[in-house]
Amino acid sequence: MSVHVLVTLLDSMSALGDLGWVAYPPEGWEEISVMDEWNTPMRTYQVCNVMEANQNNWLRTSWIPREGAQRVYIEIKFTLRDCNSLPGVPGTCKETFNMYYFESSNSNLWFIKESQYIKIDTIAADESFTQVDVGDRVMKLNTEVRDISNLNKKGFYLAFQDVGACIALVSVRIFYKRCPLTILNLAEFADTVTGGDSTLVEVRGTCVNNSVEVDTPKMYCSADGGWLVPIGRCVCRPGYEEKKDVCQPCRPGFYKSTSTNASCSKCPPHSFSHVHSSEACMCERGFYRAESDAKSMSCTRPPSAPENPISTVNETSITIEWNPPRDGGGRGDTTYNVHCRRCPWQGHGCSSCGSGVHYIPRPFGLVLPRVLVTDLLPHTNYTFDIEAVNGVSELSPTPKQFITLNITTSQAVNVVLKERRSKDSITLAWQGPERPNGAIVEYEVIYYEKNQKEQNYTVLKTRSNIMTVDGLKPGTIYVFRVRAHTEGGFGTYGGEIELETSNEDMIAIGDPNQATILAISIAGGIVLLVFLVTCFVVSGRHCGYIKAKQDPDEDKMHFQHGRVKLPGSKTYIHPHTYEDPNQAVRDFAKEIDASSIRIERVIGAGEFGEVCSGRLKLPSKREIFVAIKSLKAGYSEKQRRDFLGEASIMGQFDHPNIIRLEGVVTKCKPVMIITEFMENGSLDSFLKKHDGQFTVIQLVGMLRGIASGMKYLSDMNYVHRDLAARNILVNSNLVCKVSDFGLSRVLEDDPEAAYTTRGGKIPIRWTAPEAIAYRKFTSASDVWSYGIVMWEVISYGERPYWEMSNQDVIKAIDEGYRLPPPMDCPIVLHQLMLDCWQKSRSDRPKFGQIVNILDKLIRNPSSLKQLANTCAWQDPSLQDAFPITTIDEWLEAIKMTQYRDNFTMAGYVTLDSVVFLNSSELSKIGITLAGHQKKILASVQNLQAQGMHLQV
Repeated sequence: MSVHVLVTLLDSMSALGDLGWVAYPPEGWEEISVMDEWNTPMRTYQVCNVMEANQNNWLRTSWIPREGAQRVYIEIKFTLRDCNSLPGVPGTCKETFNMYYFESSNSNLWFIKESQYIKIDTIAADESFTQVDVGDRVMKLNTEVRDISNLNKKGFYLAFQDVGACIALVSVRIFYKRCPLTILNLAEFADTVTGGDSTLVEVRGTCVNNSVEVDTPKMYCSADGGWLVPIGRCVCRPGYEEKKDVCQPCRPGFYKSTSTNASCSKCPPHSFSHVHSSEACMCERGFYRAESDAKSMSCTRPPSAPENPISTVNETSITIEWNPPRDGGGRGDTTYNVHCRRCPWQGHGCSSCGSGVHYIPRPFGLVLPRVLVTDLLPHTNYTFDIEAVNGVSELSPTPKQFITLNITTSQAVNVVLKERRSKDSITLAWQGPERPNGAIVEYEVIYYEKNQKEQNYTVLKTRSNIMTVDGLKPGTIYVFRVRAHTEGGFGTYGGEIELETSNEDMIAIGDPNQATILAISIAGGIVLLVFLVTCFVVSGRHCGYIKAKQDPDEDKMHFQHGRVKLPGSKTYIHPHTYEDPNQAVRDFAKEIDASSIRIERVIGAGEFGEVCSGRLKLPSKREIFVAIKSLKAGYSEKQRRDFLGEASIMGQFDHPNIIRLEGVVTKCKPVMIITEFMENGSLDSFLKKHDGQFTVIQLVGMLRGIASGMKYLSDMNYVHRDLAARNILVNSNLVCKVSDFGLSRVLEDDPEAAYTTRGGKIPIRWTAPEAIAYRKFTSASDVWSYGIVMWEVISYGERPYWEMSNQDVIKAIDEGYRLPPPMDCPIVLHQLMLDCWQKSRSDRPKFGQIVNILDKLIRNPSSLKQLANTCAWQDPSLQDAFPITTIDEWLEAIKMTQYRDNFTMAGYVTLDSVVFLNSSELSKIGITLAGHQKKILASVQNLQAQGMHLQV
């Protein structure tokens, strides 16, 4: 993350006078002043007593304070004479010397025993010189760097021991490393001395001026002087924004209301700020901001009055409607209040309508521009004031804007009998209201048989104040009521009047006309009944549930206590079935105290943050190595749920071939998931690194472990959906464990790696056809993916389908193409792969069957000896695509382009020159890996068999 800083404790090249180091015996090391190539004097120490045996010459520096450093580095530059160039020297001549140190808080020690020194190293020269070199002024200068760790006293002495060599110490420089002062995420991390050995020093950052902590900022200073693992952050406080690692005040005309905002914003409309570092903008005159308004909201004003009121009177009820105000004040929260006053006919002394009047829905806070007023008095003048208000109306000193509506309720109509009553008709006459609410439009007459009680009534309308009602039954009492419809609405109904028709000329029951009417009535009733029954049946079908066709291969789910319950005795529970996802974490993952975890180094990066290795020490348990996934700062609540969702799933599994969850850290930041540490990392990278180094039985053992883990998951009714070698982890004992149970995972860095569908991304090369086409993910689709994993393992991490595009892979599989056997693949294993790749998922083996098959192969290794004939790079389906004519094309075809220079330097420049290669020749040209030799020689044999016409 940053370049380290070197702090020099001692530099002999910078000394102006004698160094004053202690040499004993005195005739050993000698301080000499020489000139460098720029004619600058420098002090050196030399010793060359090679003619005398049993040399033990010591040179000790002065006391060197360590200045708090726990680890220091020693850089020495020296020349050393070749013993062979010294004529007549005894056999005791050496070409090495030793370097020691002694820790002490005493800066004035005059003597240190040899046994008290701690040896740093024996120093040998990469380049030595001879007497001829000296004559030609060609001195072979050597530079060596060593380090001392875990220093704890105030300082130390450095010593050099000569045991019979010819040496000149040209320079000695002692220094230590510091992580430099740096600012990250608005937190300043002080210049920090590195720790001893490879430990990380935790440093807490300090927020820069005008910023505040969101999460406690921390970083780790590595032993190499670099900053690692940034955790937490600071943000600029209100009125300030981040620019170039500092918080600068907002300019006039800009503001920042909260620390969570990234930068200053321009003042919203009708507001201003005239000073720096404003947290809010002031409203212009006549404009306001409500207390509940966000500071980012424009300043607004009260609305204008409502417009165009319309009233409809219906007896003693009035419906009033109006148009919204032309100017809403810039807000969307306009509501309406209705104030009612009752006035006498003379127009003076109006008073409030009181509690006797009722409003539907209410008189105040109306959202829609209408109201129904009921229980008014008839023949009464009413005045309604309708005002529009919004969230800032109460803040404005100006009166509220309103419109006034005057309305008069109508009197009832007086009905009197006029003319006559006959056997089938009655003639009515009436007087209109004395003071109608506008001109009379028409009259409405309602009547019904007395014994029907309004259940079957008839309404007639007329413009006249007289009406003859025909078609009545003889000898029957009818009830009549009349009301007026004026331009202001309907008046009240007048009182009921009962009138009876005469009983003359009754129609006999056998009358043909009456019989016809009766038949029509009965037929109509039957039709009505059929219609109602039909409606009921149709309605019932629409309201009920239609049972869909059940796919017999689909898992059936039951819900119990808010959780998904799948068939089987032990079933995995999806964390999304919890109303509170945090409860799933508490149910399935153990909470670990953060103080029990020690982060040691960063080993990778995941989707949600960095992945580190470290140690976990729980009370009364031994310390173990663990992997630590941390949630990066600035996460959303959804990201936190998805991150911990993996722990909720993993915590339900307990199997030797499933990655083990140790626990989670959720009560402090950063949020972490702690799992067992898998020393060899992901299976695909591990296989590529150790290409050709395992026996077939070892590879089958790895596959058996993966199948066993998948059988356990299948029995738990868990579908993995992304089974691939990259999601298998390997420990130091070559035990493979299934991992990656994330709910939202990044599939691959390659943008071509996933085929996007409506449901998300799918890893095409590992996914069954039905899952690609219809997103049908089942244990059977996991079996297909397992077949691809088998191919990856046997091919030592080869990319499935090589460089074919995703669309080409989908098309090829649909047309029946399947991956050929990798090199040296036993026939039985390739056949098992083909079984896993059956088009019909019901034809694929179950994971339990796969485990049994692999167990039999392990018990009977001879069944693995018969190899398939075709190799991956001899795939006949790809022939005629890339005709090979050169060494470069051949190496590219077999994925061995890293050896292009080896062949060129050895003189192999044409294809015919490689057909007689053998393993010893390959070793001579620098190809020593057994797996790579085997791959190249197999291809050479194929070249010989095809008579120099290899097609890939």
